[in-house]
Parts: sequence; C-alpha cells; structure tokens
Amino acid sequence: MFEDRQDAARQLAAKLGRFKGQDAVVLALPRGGVVLGAEVAKRLELPMGLVLVRKIGHPYSPEYAIGAVAEHSKPIFNQGEAASVDAKWLEEAVRAARRLIEQRRQDYYGQEFKPPKIKGKTAILVDDGIATGLTMQAAVKSAREQGAEKVVVAVPICPSDSLDKIKQYADETIVLYPPAKFLGAVGSHYRHFDQIDDSEVKQLLKQL
Repeated sequence: MFEDRQDAARQLAAKLGRFKGQDAVVLALPRGGVVLGAEVAKRLELPMGLVLVRKIGHPYSPEYAIGAVAEHSKPIFNQGEAASVDAKWLEEAVRAARRLIEQRRQDYYGQEFKPPKIKGKTAILVDDGIATGLTMQAAVKSAREQGAEKVVVAVPICPSDSLDKIKQYADETIVLYPPAKFLGAVGSHYRHFDQIDDSEVKQLLKQL
C-alpha cells in the first residue's frame, strides 16, 4: 500500500537509480502518471516527455479496457473482447480516443512544454499503476515507433498476468510490488489516490 503518488514516485526513482544522468528520457502517461514521472525525472536528472494514450473501454463497462490507442500508433486490442462488440461502435470509439488525444496534445504542448527527443534513447515509461496493461502496451509501441533504442516500463503496481504481457513488449520491466492479489483497481493500492485533472498536469509540465 502506497501513501500517495509522491510516495510511489520516490520509491520508483530509487529503484531506477542506475539511469541517473544517462542518455534516457522519462515518458509519463497522463494524467496520474505525470505526477510520478515529474518526480522520477527530477530525481534522475532526466528530461520528461509524455505518451498520450487513451484506453477504449467496453461499451457496457467503460472502466474495463478492451483496447488502447496512442499517439503515432495504430490501436491495439484484446482480440477476444473486441470481437464481441459491434465493429462500427469500435471504429467510432477509436476515432473518439484519437480526438481526445489530439485535444490533450494541444492542451499540454506549447511554448511552456516542448517534448524531448526520444529517438536513440532509453525510454522509461512511467504510470501510477497497470491494470489490464493495454494502455501501457500501446505506450510501449508508440515509444518504439518514435525510435526509442530501449524501452523500460516502470510502475509501482501491476498484477502478475498483466506483467507477463508487458514483458513481451518492453525490454525491461520494473514493478515495485507485484501484488499476490490485485485489488481490482490501481487506486485500491494507495491510501490517497486523488483524481488528477488537466490543470494539474499542465502545472507539473511548467515546472520541468
């Protein structure tokens, strides 16, 4: 159980100490991952960028991911689940996800925040936790397609079955506490897990 995202970030940065000052970049997944990413980047003396990724939730249970789409990448799906929903609905869900990604890109990027170069570097992907793993898989795919030489996934919490899937995509995975029993939601493993809004993300980006 983590106290909050800052507590998890400090522990994660300690685990990533060997990357301090190296030819690497921290890539955070908004929104919650930006809180951790900013702290990790600061402690490791690395630049921080973003991977804008959006999950595609099941039409009858939106919190349950059946797919995910990231900037610069084609969507990925849990094929068994995706096959069970209407194809036209799924196409519109992907378009809606891309619209949101574009909106966030316009909101986050600008004179106050310019993303660092990824090509040829080690990309350390940071989020506040992983549930199904689909959004992180999409993020790894996006980082590779942008030319990352090595992709490291670093999170505080991830169920073992999702971790097995992530290991097939990433060069290295770092999970502080893979729980013997996942509690059904990432936030259940934090004592304080406040919702992060876009204004907080933009404030963190200004401080980089």
